[in-house]
Amino acid sequence: MASPRADTTSKIILTGSDLHRVVDRIAHQILEKTSGATGTVLLGIPTRGVPLAQRLAARIHAFEGIDVPIGSLDITLYRDDLRLHATRALGKTELPGGGIDGRRVILVDDVLFSGRTVRAALDALNDVGRPSSVQLAVLVDRGHRQLPIRADYVGKNIPTALSESVRVSLTETDGLDEVKLTGGDGSDEAELTGGDDK
Repeated sequence: MASPRADTTSKIILTGSDLHRVVDRIAHQILEKTSGATGTVLLGIPTRGVPLAQRLAARIHAFEGIDVPIGSLDITLYRDDLRLHATRALGKTELPGGGIDGRRVILVDDVLFSGRTVRAALDALNDVGRPSSVQLAVLVDRGHRQLPIRADYVGKNIPTALSESVRVSLTETDGLDEVKLTGGDGSDEAELTGGDDK
């Protein structure tokens, strides 16, 4: 949990309605850049990347009547900080019917930070199939990359200090939709976002 002091310095960056508009925009961008999402699979990175992938698929269907296959990709055993932190619970890897071979895979996550979560996801992906290409969609890019990784679809760029945390809350996992920027030492971000500070 964030400290009481961090909570008093929090600022809402995206409200629920903002978040819905951002998801709609990403869905439109995916349709535009992938020629109508042909041959595309959405794989959410647990925890919050999974409901985001589901939302994107639902919006793509609402806009164009296209059913984009969705799944989840657990990266726990591929993280480079396993020895530095307490044991983490394994998530689920669930591939859509037909797998991912020869398809365009779009990885979906909530926050892009150092890039280490995405690197782990690429390693995990390599063990479950051979996509034709891999793209990345994130709700928030907060900067401070440690690896040469860039998102293809970004909901919102939020410049942050290293001492700040980005907290993404989704109705499916947290009971409400919002994104907050929180002051503090940043040590709680992995818990709060499921995110990308590794």
